[in-house]
Amino acid sequence: MNVLPIAVKPGARVNLSLIDPEGTSTISKDAAKYRLDKLQKKLLDLQARLYAEGKQSLLVVLQAMDAGGKDGTIKNVFRGLNPQGVRVTPFKAPAPNELAHDFLWRVHANTPEKGMIGIFNRSHYEDVLVVRVNELVPEVVWRRRYDHINAFERLLTDSGTRIVKFFLHIDKDEQKARLEDRLKSADEQWKFSKGDLPVREKWDEYMRAYEDAMIECSTETAPWHIVPSNRKWMRNLMVTQVLVDTLEAMNPQYPAPEDGLDQIVIPD
Repeated sequence: MNVLPIAVKPGARVNLSLIDPEGTSTISKDAAKYRLDKLQKKLLDLQARLYAEGKQSLLVVLQAMDAGGKDGTIKNVFRGLNPQGVRVTPFKAPAPNELAHDFLWRVHANTPEKGMIGIFNRSHYEDVLVVRVNELVPEVVWRRRYDHINAFERLLTDSGTRIVKFFLHIDKDEQKARLEDRLKSADEQWKFSKGDLPVREKWDEYMRAYEDAMIECSTETAPWHIVPSNRKWMRNLMVTQVLVDTLEAMNPQYPAPEDGLDQIVIPD
């Protein structure tokens, strides 16, 4: 039974209006939870090996519309992992000192060191999404950034960092329902911003910007995955499956023990 997201092949066209945010899998919620539990045990083992080996790193990029589930994905997929080996970096509007540098400056400083899993909650792709839709720079500037991003990700890959990128795909009705839930919940109201509403009005413009970003920047070494995310439990399963598959392909190994450990006697 297929529970994988849609992998965007390099150069392939992307039309998000043709992709059902509900997904096509018929797996039940209970069956998905069972599979997720098993996968998370594998993920824990793989992370322990990655951290101990200290020779490779994994960068996970999460992009979505407001209320698309980035925080929920981080909370549910990475639960139980060794926090020493995981670092989450949120990217909000750049500060003045960040704007004084090139757009990748603040991003490069937060890429994961060897042995680590780095998670970007939003990312360098904001500079071909928000910047484009809100016309913060001329088109000639943001179009050049696709090449800059591909070169940057190629540099990371060549330096031992595997990259996986997820677009959490929800529809406009699901976003409305989630934003309404935030307004009603005392625990969630802090997440709501009046600034979310003008962004929602530009939904179609953002969809085109996301499509172009995936078309231009999905590569063999840093692929994009479109994750149908209206059903949160399905989203969590899909993301976890890709992470396990990716880490298994990286095949991290525990370092060999020191010679002579079989002769060691721990003193009383």
